[in-house]
Amino acid sequence: MRIGLISDTHGKLRNEVFRHFEGVDHIIHAGDIGPADILTALSAVAPVTAVRGNTDNADDHIGVGDSATLEAAGRTILVVHGHLVGVPTPALLDRAHTGADIVVFGHTHKPAFERIGKRLFLNPGSAGQARFQLRPSIAILSLEDGTEDFRLITI
Repeated sequence: MRIGLISDTHGKLRNEVFRHFEGVDHIIHAGDIGPADILTALSAVAPVTAVRGNTDNADDHIGVGDSATLEAAGRTILVVHGHLVGVPTPALLDRAHTGADIVVFGHTHKPAFERIGKRLFLNPGSAGQARFQLRPSIAILSLEDGTEDFRLITI
């Protein structure tokens, strides 16, 4: 199973995202979406699981909560933006959110791939405007035969 990971679009959805997400089975958006049409555009590619970030208005994203859980390839994936723990790190998220095999988060705009014990913590970085001297990025998570592959893509 291939899952497209995206976060912190802040209303900017680059054409490269569609090219790189072509053929994914699912898309996860880890918050700071921007206008609701971002999720509509992504859902034309694959089913989308999304959470609100600190810049998202609940009225614009009815039905999108602060966290979401999904099952994929026999694993439980928790999606959070991360802002509710302050500046999210895998260690903070590990203490705040138990029970998921994989935690996908955003907020920092900084890509992350870290394992704590058997749990995997992933941040695809920011797909919106370049900030903090970081290039915009997305990621592909491949889940097969009990293994995970995380590929960061600079866009």
